[in-house]
Amino acid sequence: MDNQEYFEHREDENIVQNKELNIWEALIPVVLLMLMLAYNIFFADGAALGDYSNQIILLIGGVIAAIVGFFNKVTIKTMLTEIWENLRSVFLPIIILFLVGALAGTWLVSGIIPAMVYYGLQALSPSIFLPASVIIAALISIATGSSWTTSATVGIALVGIGTALGIPAGMIAGAVISGAYFGDKMSPLSDTTNLAPAMAGTDLFTHIRYMAFTTIPSIVITLIVFSILSFNIDATGTTNVDDLLRTIESTFNITPYLFIVPIMVVVLILFKTKPLIALGAGVGLAGVFAMVFQSEILLQLSESETMSLMKAIFTDTQVVTENASLNELFSSGGMQGMLWTIFLIICAMVFGGVMDGIGALSRITKALLSVATTVFGLFASTVVSCLGLNVIASDQYLALVIPGKMFKKAYEDKGLAPENLSRTLEDSGTVTSVLIPWNTCGAYQSGVLGVGVGEYFIYAIFNWLSPFTTLLFAAFKIKIRMMTTSSAKA
Repeated sequence: MDNQEYFEHREDENIVQNKELNIWEALIPVVLLMLMLAYNIFFADGAALGDYSNQIILLIGGVIAAIVGFFNKVTIKTMLTEIWENLRSVFLPIIILFLVGALAGTWLVSGIIPAMVYYGLQALSPSIFLPASVIIAALISIATGSSWTTSATVGIALVGIGTALGIPAGMIAGAVISGAYFGDKMSPLSDTTNLAPAMAGTDLFTHIRYMAFTTIPSIVITLIVFSILSFNIDATGTTNVDDLLRTIESTFNITPYLFIVPIMVVVLILFKTKPLIALGAGVGLAGVFAMVFQSEILLQLSESETMSLMKAIFTDTQVVTENASLNELFSSGGMQGMLWTIFLIICAMVFGGVMDGIGALSRITKALLSVATTVFGLFASTVVSCLGLNVIASDQYLALVIPGKMFKKAYEDKGLAPENLSRTLEDSGTVTSVLIPWNTCGAYQSGVLGVGVGEYFIYAIFNWLSPFTTLLFAAFKIKIRMMTTSSAKA
C-alpha cells in the first residue's frame, strides 16, 4: 500500500468508525475556533494569549475537537496517530522554511537585497511612474519575500515621490500593494508562499510554477491598466531618490556581480532541483559573496566574518544606515524569524490531526462535495471560504491554514492535484487580506502608507483581480492539473 492509498484508507476508516458524527457535531470545533479567533482580533488586538495567540487558539480548537471525539468513542491513540501523520507531512516544509530564513539573512549581508533596491529605484521616471512602482515593489518583494517590508520602506518612498508629482495617493498605494503582493506570492522567501503548499500537500517550487499560470496574467493586466493611467496623468516635479541611492551606495559595495546568486537559484528552480539543494546553494553562495564583497559590513556586525554569517543565518541581523527608512528593509530574522510561522503550521497540524482522527474533516468535506458537485463549484467554495476567513478571522495566515486543511480531502476526492488547492489558497487568501480594513494586512498597509483602504481598494488591481482569474481558469478548465503519476513528479 503506497502513501496515497494509506491516507485514503485512513479517511475511509474514520468515516466508518465515526458514522454517528453528524455535520453539526463536526462543525462544533470549527465554529468555536472562529469565535475565539474573532474575539482575539476584534477585542484583544490579536494578543489575547500573547504573541502566539493564534497558535494557542488552534491548540484549544484541537482540544475541543478531541472532546467531540471522546463523545463519539474515538480513542486517544487514533487521534495521536493522525496528529503524528500530519506532523510528518510538514517536516520537509518546515526545513525549507528554516532555509528560507537563512537565505533572507545571507542575501541581506551579502548585499544582494540592497543591490536589488538600488537598481530598482533608478528605474523611476515620471512618465512611467505607476507601472514602474509596480515593478519595483514586485522585485523588492520577491527579493525579501515580504509585502509588509516592501511597503514600509520603498512603498513609503514611492508614495512620497508620487504625491510630489501630483499623482493621487490611492493610485500610488494601489500600485505598490499590487507589486508587493505579486512578489510576496511568487517569492520562495515568503512565509505564505511556503504555508500554502504545506497545507495543500505539494512542494514549494511546484506551487510557485503552477501559481504562475494565474498570477502572471493578473500582473500583466495590472501593468497595462497602470500604464494607461500614467498616460492620462499630468505628472509634474522630479523624482529625487538620490538620498536613498547614496545611502545604499555608502553602506554596501553594490555591483551587478551580486545578481549571480539569485540568477543561480532561479536556474536551479527552473531545472526542477530539489528545494533543499536550491535554497542551500543560495545560502552557501551568498555567504561566499558576503565575504568577498561586504567584508566591512560583516566586521561591523560582529568580531569576525564567520560569526556575522552565523548570526545572519540563525538570528536577527540589522544593517544600520544613515537613512531611517532603509533600516527596516535592511534587517532579517534569519531562521529565528521563521519560528512564528513554523509554530502556526505545527499547531494547525495538531488541530487538523484531531479533526482527521474524529472523522470531522471527512464529514465536512463530504458535505462540501455534496454542494460543490463540479470542479468549478469546489474552486468557488475555496475562494469564498478564504475571503470569508479574511473578513471574519482578519488574518491571512488563517485564511490559508483552515481552508487548506478543510478542502484537502475534497480536492483529492475529485482527483485534483494538490497544487490546484495551494494556488487557489494564495489567489484568494493571501492577496485579498489587504482589501479588508480590519484585517491585519489592511490595517498595516493603510497605516504604513498613510492611505486608507477605501482610497487604494480600486487601484489594488492585482489583489482583487486574482480571485476572479483563478475562478476563470476553473470555469474554463484551464491548467487544472489532475492527480497522475507524471504530475506528481512535476
